[in-house]
Amino acid sequence: MATALRKDLPDLTWRQFTLLLQIYTSPPPHTVRGLAKDLKMSKPAVTRALDRLEKLEFLRRKIDENDRRSILVQRTVAGSVFLREFADMASGQAKEL
Repeated sequence: MATALRKDLPDLTWRQFTLLLQIYTSPPPHTVRGLAKDLKMSKPAVTRALDRLEKLEFLRRKIDENDRRSILVQRTVAGSVFLREFADMASGQAKEL
């Protein structure tokens, strides 16, 4: 998706981009279980998408100390920068149309 706008931004699937937007536009805390429920996706599908986003350092996961069965998903600076750059590129493309 992002490659259509700018070659140096990582290309994300719609699922990955949707998860990223959910994490950055809704108030924390975010859990794998909660994201799956909110987005009507399976937990394994969420986990695979989070794997890619974590590899890109757009988010990080850690065990919830209050409920060790739960995994918290946290925002990162790199994820914020990516979304800002993506929004700027999309806005620039829209103005050119």
